[in-house]
Amino acid sequence: MRKYSSDKDWNVEIRKLVKLGWVYKRGGKHARLISPDDSQGLVIPTSPSDRRSLHNFRRLLR
Repeated sequence: MRKYSSDKDWNVEIRKLVKLGWVYKRGGKHARLISPDDSQGLVIPTSPSDRRSLHNFRRLLR
């Protein structure tokens, strides 16, 4: 099983999106998720420090 982030909840969320066809690209301190139709790109922290970051990310996906 691939580890996308140091946070287990982020890993679960990213795995769901990758199964739906999103592409994960690793960078330095951040990674990117690119939508299946290449219309949207989202920056993902590899070691999130903000406890609300996942909540904010889920809101962005809506």
